[in-house]
Amino acid sequence: MNFGNLLHWALVFLIVALVAGVLGFGGVAGTAMEGARLLFWVAIVLLLISLIFGFARRRG
Repeated sequence: MNFGNLLHWALVFLIVALVAGVLGFGGVAGTAMEGARLLFWVAIVLLLISLIFGFARRRG
């Protein structure tokens, strides 16, 4: 799975959370928001790890 897929799913969860929040489904909105937040941070951490190893490979 690449970063684009993770960010895509984070955006999907964010949209679901917004729609659920507007319609009054607070529990679903909160769960979807946490899923979006988790996927976003996982993508950021994996991106940083990839950048670090990419720079290390160039120097080595």
